Amino acid sequence: MALLDQIQKDMVAAMKAKDQQTLDAIRMIKTALIKAKADNSQVLDEKTELQVLNSLLKQRREAAEMFRQGGREDSALVEENEARIIESYMPAAPTEEELVDAIESAVAETGASSVKDLGAVMKAAQAKLTGKRVDGKDLSSRVRTRLGG
Repeated sequence: MALLDQIQKDMVAAMKAKDQQTLDAIRMIKTALIKAKADNSQVLDEKTELQVLNSLLKQRREAAEMFRQGGREDSALVEENEARIIESYMPAAPTEEELVDAIESAVAETGASSVKDLGAVMKAAQAKLTGKRVDGKDLSSRVRTRLGG
């Protein structure tokens, strides 16, 4: 089922359940996807949908962190709830073992020996983790550590 169709169904269910917080989050997701579709003037593919969802997820996490720093725990919890809803539409994150395997095989494949090769290893590792929800920041720090930087 297409993501927008699933979101529409979930939006109707949230309306019927009178779950305003979930409804607001789903509307935000739908709006972002429709905007991306309009900007590209073509049908959304899975890669574009995932990029939009990743962007929304990152925004929610950053906002929650900022609210916490400002002493607004209630607003941080709302942002974290929205992040969980966004994550429910995303593919699963790779396991620790999958991450390590992808990094090791990317290092071997590229022949990387220092942090100078970070970009090539990152690209190869991300290719191996296609279809999984990968946090680029986490992957980058793991690759950097593996390469001795």
